[in-house]
Amino acid sequence: MKNLVLTCRYVAIYRYYMRTVLSAEALEQAAHCLKVIGHPHRLRMIQSMLQGAHTVGELAEECGIASNVASEHLRLMERCGFLLRSREARQVFYSVSEPHIEKIMECIEDRFSKKRGKNL
Repeated sequence: MKNLVLTCRYVAIYRYYMRTVLSAEALEQAAHCLKVIGHPHRLRMIQSMLQGAHTVGELAEECGIASNVASEHLRLMERCGFLLRSREARQVFYSVSEPHIEKIMECIEDRFSKKRGKNL
């Protein structure tokens, strides 16, 4: 048992030191992009777009906001590289392009789901 505990400690230490150390510039960019998605309407839009592409109007209605406000939220997320925009006839559809967004949303959903309620 003692060897197992020591092995676990060494693995933890190894993982700690083998983590990628990001540059200050990369951390600054990450902080900016996290701020961009750190808005309740944007998080709701991301949840919806993870289920499939949506129009501005659909996302605005789902969030209970005006279309022009939804467009601004989408523009900010698109600028960070989180979204793709595609056109079909006269409609523009938005979808998630950044593969890591789904993992981020899973973390948020796990942390703040109603199941945890009182642990917040």
